[in-house]
Amino acid sequence: MIDSPLVEALIAEQFPQWQDLPVRQVLPGGWDNRTFRLGDDLSVRLPSSEGYVLQVEKEQRWLPVLGPRLPLAIPEPVGIGRASERFPHPWSVYRWLPGRPPEREQVADDVTLAAALADFLVALQRADAAGGPLPGPHNFLRGDSPRVYEADTLRAIEALGATIDAPAVREVWQAATATTWQEPAVWFHGDVSEGNLLVDDGGRLSAVIDFGTAGIGDPACDLVVAFTTMRGEAREAFREHRGLDGDTWARARGWAIWKALIVAAGFAGSHSPESEVRRARRTIDEVLEDHRRTR
Repeated sequence: MIDSPLVEALIAEQFPQWQDLPVRQVLPGGWDNRTFRLGDDLSVRLPSSEGYVLQVEKEQRWLPVLGPRLPLAIPEPVGIGRASERFPHPWSVYRWLPGRPPEREQVADDVTLAAALADFLVALQRADAAGGPLPGPHNFLRGDSPRVYEADTLRAIEALGATIDAPAVREVWQAATATTWQEPAVWFHGDVSEGNLLVDDGGRLSAVIDFGTAGIGDPACDLVVAFTTMRGEAREAFREHRGLDGDTWARARGWAIWKALIVAAGFAGSHSPESEVRRARRTIDEVLEDHRRTR
């Protein structure tokens, strides 16, 4: 079990300079990692399973490179814990970032936040990508073509049957897989969602966290948040500031509808709560509406 007593023991064993600092679990916890606050100024993140271990050293290697090039704060590693008998995987210590996740409704409607997030992603894309991590197991192929998940997508469409507009969904998927990124590989975050954003006391976007699925490749996967969370003027502001072409936007719709379909069909790898299924179905509707409006 990954809990506070384990973290206390790991810190005492490997970072004795911090062993007197209190440890508090951060809730709600993430899926890929468990996060704990260490004192006032640090945090500890432990991968929840072996499938996320590759992300630890990747973040340690690349976040210090990316941080100075970005307009918002991102996590800053200050130590890496080694695998041991107590915990079988490497783990990380970071500086604590102040702020709180925005409310979902704020991300949906806040034009200023949408524009700030788009500007952050533009800056990320412009960072030097030389030697960066290409799509692979470390990020579940984010940055590749959505076509890598075609079998899952078609199976989910078949399973959902008449509960969705299957012809329209297939049309979205065909558009998403008809093109590929033709430019040099660029940096992307890979999991842009309200849970990986922080806002300050004034509600302004202040930080972007959890770069576990980051890499270099096609940035279309970073546009998914426009369909999962944003709507109306906020989505338009995001797209305008992001400034990508229609083909990339179509691939973003593909990434969004792939994930929504497998959640709605119950193929996401674990039982999804009903609230997530409802949200997935709303995302399908948003993607279809955007496709109809912009084609």
